[in-house]
Amino acid sequence: MSDLQPEQPPLPPNSIVVGHDGSDYATHALSAALEIAGQLHAPVVVVRAWSIDTASRPANWEFGYVSSLEEYAEAVRDELARDVRAEVAKHPDVEVDYRAVYASPVKCLTEIAKGARMLVVGPRGRGGLAGMLLGSVSEQCVRHAKCPVLVVRPTS
Repeated sequence: MSDLQPEQPPLPPNSIVVGHDGSDYATHALSAALEIAGQLHAPVVVVRAWSIDTASRPANWEFGYVSSLEEYAEAVRDELARDVRAEVAKHPDVEVDYRAVYASPVKCLTEIAKGARMLVVGPRGRGGLAGMLLGSVSEQCVRHAKCPVLVVRPTS
């Protein structure tokens, strides 16, 4: 991860990591991850990679004030929790943790998922091109992750 970002806490044992960028594909992948986690009695760690260009504005942001990376990370984490709230609520028995990571999506997902039971991603995210069968992030996760990777395609 970035040298500017503190180390991520260790994953809960037996975790399923799922990448979520706010897209419908990511929500579909999250739904599958939560279903699997419920069956396996495994916790889920929902991860959003971010950069200054993609981050939500912190609550205390105002013109002329430079927010810290921690403030941006908190804003991104809060946005992530809001984005997935409805889907997570359908699985009240699954323990869910949220992480906002200042890094490229591939790097953060493969690093966080090193000790995971599984990494779950959608086939494309917000930057996906319509004709692609597999997005660059999901393809690179399949190639580089140190755990099994499930790429969840929409059913319709």
